[in-house]
Amino acid sequence: MYLTNNPEVAAIAQDAGVARIVVDMEYIGKDKRQRGMNTSRNYHTIEDVKKLRPIIDKSELMVRVNPIHERTDKVISSEEEIEAVIEYGADIIMLPYFKTVQEVRTFIELVDHRAKVYPLIETPEAVDCMDEILKLDGIDEVHFGLNDLGLGYKKKFLFELLADGTVERLCSKARESGLPYGFGGIARPGYGLLPAEKIIREHFYYGSSRVILSRAFCDSREIKDMGVVRETFQEGIKSIRSVEEECLEQLRNGEKGREYFGENHKEVIEVVDQICGR
Repeated sequence: MYLTNNPEVAAIAQDAGVARIVVDMEYIGKDKRQRGMNTSRNYHTIEDVKKLRPIIDKSELMVRVNPIHERTDKVISSEEEIEAVIEYGADIIMLPYFKTVQEVRTFIELVDHRAKVYPLIETPEAVDCMDEILKLDGIDEVHFGLNDLGLGYKKKFLFELLADGTVERLCSKARESGLPYGFGGIARPGYGLLPAEKIIREHFYYGSSRVILSRAFCDSREIKDMGVVRETFQEGIKSIRSVEEECLEQLRNGEKGREYFGENHKEVIEVVDQICGR
């Protein structure tokens, strides 16, 4: 998945093989809780959904809306927001930063089978009631958001949740539910504080099939040359596919494959410990 409201960038990402283009409308409460963090605030709009829909013909168009909220003099309600993005052609709608089962139930009712329902589990409270959430009818898949979840658990570095077993436990619950799931984001292989290839191996070992391509993969708001953006996507996706093929081969490798993924997890813990100064 890649977040953008730029039609030219969206077309490039789609052509490179990105499965989902994401319009990221979430902003309510985000600045306050992520203040001081180098995280992405996109401020995309309903009009961006309308603008991208004619362009996205091979990938899926996904929209991250705001958390469930009522209308005020400054914002429209969740119902109005969801109605608009469905009208403009969203294939998938992601609900961020919820804390209760009722919020997810309300979201499912508002979408009403007109798009895929994709809850983003990123609060400790959502984790606490996750078993009940996963039993709700109408959920198509789930994602685990490591930025806010790391904040909620007072971690220094978001990938501590990989090192301490949290992501493994969450993925295990999702796997038992039968729903497709994913977690976090990645840069290009060879890049990132925790190199992306190590994270991709964790995805495969935990059965995850979804990931967000981060700004570290391609910061298209800073790169003005679309030729460079195109090359970055083409080479980056090619590198990811190469790591995926390696992982698939290891999954077929029985005990040797388990050793391969076990060794990778040890390396993840070592890198996280170094980053966190332990």
